[in-house]
Amino acid sequence: MSIADNIKRVQDRIDDACAKANRDPFEIILVAVSKQKSVDDIVSAVEAGIQHIGENRVEEGAGKIAPVQARLQDPLTWHMVGHVQSRKAKQVIQHFDMVQSVDSLRLAKRFSRLAGESDRRLAALLEINVSGEASKQGFAGYNWYQEASVKERLWNELGELLQLPHLDIHGLMTMAPFNAEAGTIRRVFADLVALRDELQHSLGVSLPELSMGMTDDFELAIAEGSTMIRVGRAIFGDRN
Repeated sequence: MSIADNIKRVQDRIDDACAKANRDPFEIILVAVSKQKSVDDIVSAVEAGIQHIGENRVEEGAGKIAPVQARLQDPLTWHMVGHVQSRKAKQVIQHFDMVQSVDSLRLAKRFSRLAGESDRRLAALLEINVSGEASKQGFAGYNWYQEASVKERLWNELGELLQLPHLDIHGLMTMAPFNAEAGTIRRVFADLVALRDELQHSLGVSLPELSMGMTDDFELAIAEGSTMIRVGRAIFGDRN
């Protein structure tokens, strides 16, 4: 099937998930993740209606942005969704509109400083590891509602981070375990929603965006309140 056909199928899945959850599909931002995909593939996705593109690797994404935009009339919103090494933070500032993977206070401070030097504000999401998996990046948030030490450390780190002058924190991001049962996946997403709600209440901040859900689990994420899904394989096919 073509990329346009795949996007139609993904949008139908979004519509069905929203109908079951009594939500408006227009609440959901679809980020097409184009890791290892070509400029032609990205342009085809945009021609089929995609407005948000996500990349996992800084250099790969930075190298695609100019060639893609040169073939389009309107600018896209480019998301860095993968882990960012501190030494590559400057490239993110230079090329991307939003970074979804701010996973440490140290990295956040570097982003803020570099954004200030570039006289801009960087839109960002805070990556929270609520599944507890050692393989996952992010601020430690597993069992935050029962472990006082986890909650205290998380609140201290995020409280300091939210005061950084050149970051606009729009919300939170997480990843559920791969190949887990639906109930386990939903609990991870529900834990992030509860964390967002508690942070908003106790710190007096607005965190409207919840980036949860990928190709295999975004319907579950929508049911739990996701506002942004990151979909690669269902749009572009398997990676090379």
